[in-house]
Amino acid sequence: MLHFIVLRKNQLLHYRKNSLMIEKPAITDQKITSIIAERWSGRAFDPSLAVSDENIISLCEAARWAPSCYGDQPWRFIVWNKHNDEASWQKALECLAPGNQEWAQNASVLILAASAKTFSHNDKDNRWVGYDTGAASISLCLQATSMGLMSHQMGGFDADKIRATFSVPDEIECWAMIAIGHPAALDSLDEEQLERELKARQRRPLTDQFFNNAWKNTL
Repeated sequence: MLHFIVLRKNQLLHYRKNSLMIEKPAITDQKITSIIAERWSGRAFDPSLAVSDENIISLCEAARWAPSCYGDQPWRFIVWNKHNDEASWQKALECLAPGNQEWAQNASVLILAASAKTFSHNDKDNRWVGYDTGAASISLCLQATSMGLMSHQMGGFDADKIRATFSVPDEIECWAMIAIGHPAALDSLDEEQLERELKARQRRPLTDQFFNNAWKNTL
C-alpha cells in the first residue's frame, strides 16, 4: 500500500517498503499525460538495486520505435550494466565529467547515445541525426519512468575518451550519456544530496518559446 505526502507545491514523497522515495511531478499550466510530468532528472540512485536485463531490453525497444527522417533510425546506443560487467561500466564512468561521476557512480546502468552521421540508403550527410537520436533518447527515458526507474541525461563527458576506450568509429557522433537506475530512499541521502534532490522544478513560460503563425507572436 502506498501512502502519499505532499512535501512542497511541486514535489511529492511516497512511502514504500519502509522507505521514503521522492517523486517530482511537474506542475503544469495545462494538463499533460502523467508519464511526461513524472519524468525528472534525479541524481540520487540506489547502487544496491540492479536494473534487470529484461528492463534494459525494454528501454532499448522503446528507443527503437522512435520516429526518424526516412525511417533511417540513425541512433546507436552502447549500454554498460554495472551488475553484469563492472569493469566495463567503470571505464564508461571514468569518461564522465568529474562532477557527473560523483553521483552517476551509483547508477546501475550507463548508456551512450550516439548516431551514424550519414543516411544508410545513400551515404549522404544526414543533418537530422541529432534530432532523431534525441527522440530515441527521450523515448528511452520515458520508458524508464514508466517502469519506476530514474534517468538522467548528461552532456558532460569526454567523447574522445569514449571513442578510444570502446572503439567507437569516427563516423559515429557521440551525443550524450544517460544514467539509469532505481531512485535512492530519501533516508539514505546526506544533507547536500537531499537539498539537491528536493530543488523545485522550473520551466520558462510557454509564451517565451512557442509562437503563433510568426516569430515572437505569442500563442
